Amino acid sequence: MPDFSDEAEVTRVAKRDTRAELLARRHALTGPARAAAAGRVQAELVALVRRLRPRRMTAYVPVGSEPGGPDLPAVLRAALPSGAELLLPVLRDDLDLDWAAYTGPDGLVAAGRGIREPIGPRLGVTVVAGAELVVVPALAVDRQGRRLGRGGGSYDRALARVPTATLTVVPLHDDELVEALPVEPHDRPVRAVVTPADGVRALGGGPGTAYGVAPHTSAGRTRGQ
Repeated sequence: MPDFSDEAEVTRVAKRDTRAELLARRHALTGPARAAAAGRVQAELVALVRRLRPRRMTAYVPVGSEPGGPDLPAVLRAALPSGAELLLPVLRDDLDLDWAAYTGPDGLVAAGRGIREPIGPRLGVTVVAGAELVVVPALAVDRQGRRLGRGGGSYDRALARVPTATLTVVPLHDDELVEALPVEPHDRPVRAVVTPADGVRALGGGPGTAYGVAPHTSAGRTRGQ
């Protein structure tokens, strides 16, 4: 049942305003700045994939100013071990996420809102539970691992199916790792972020360090946030 309390409304308004501010910052990034950030994020994620060697992982196709660049799936797939599977999300009518295997750029189609999705067989909403590495988008993440998405709730539903021991990672621009974010009960935390300046860092006391991911500390680049 939706929460209609004053406190819940304050949180929703705070989320809306924070989203608007973060999106404005992303839109203000120059083309060269976006390209440089995408290259660094890709390099860090490739190093992580090669270290973990997952047999199945998930990612997505970044759009617009999202960190990672539109060729992120191709880069990650090339880093996977032979026979491993990269799954990408397929947005359902109810805003939940189905999943399908990424087979290459020619296997993607436009799906509205700038999103590109795989055309292969749908594997079901629960297949994400079997992924060994889960890469998800967000506008920002705080130091406890709480993420702020675009408001549809799709990834919160998907993350609810992911075992707590699974490494979940969000690519961000450098100023999008913040001290705290407004949070609601349905919001699902992530275990790590990757930024151009600091690479992959574990958050919130999660299991990231068990995967060789360094913990985030106050020495990380969080100035001006």
